[in-house]
Amino acid sequence: MRKSANWFQLVRFGLVGGVGYAINIAVYTLCVRAFGIDYHLAAVAAWLIAVMNNFVLNRHWTFDARAGSAHFQAIRFFTVSLVALGFSLALLELFVTAAGVAKIPAQALAVAASMPLNFLGNKLWSFRRGA
Repeated sequence: MRKSANWFQLVRFGLVGGVGYAINIAVYTLCVRAFGIDYHLAAVAAWLIAVMNNFVLNRHWTFDARAGSAHFQAIRFFTVSLVALGFSLALLELFVTAAGVAKIPAQALAVAASMPLNFLGNKLWSFRRGA
């Protein structure tokens, strides 16, 4: 993180993450409140939609990785995102069942907590130069 380019990437990642976060919370809220879907399934559906958006924006804007193989990068991005989803789902369950946090704020906290894991995984593995 000593290079200024890394900080700019982090800011861009945060902006993309903010858009993905808004998509995630909106889809989650719609699933839970409007459609009555179980909050676990709603979290997965919201993640799936947000992760597709985030892959495209991160590949083209955050990490400028258009020169690499999109297929290879997508597999790595999806893998990192699955790990972060597992972490987020564990936190969601902990917040809802153990801490008694309402489902939507619990989802917001869980998704936010997984952001550093996502950034590091994607910077160091999914979109690294030469990948």
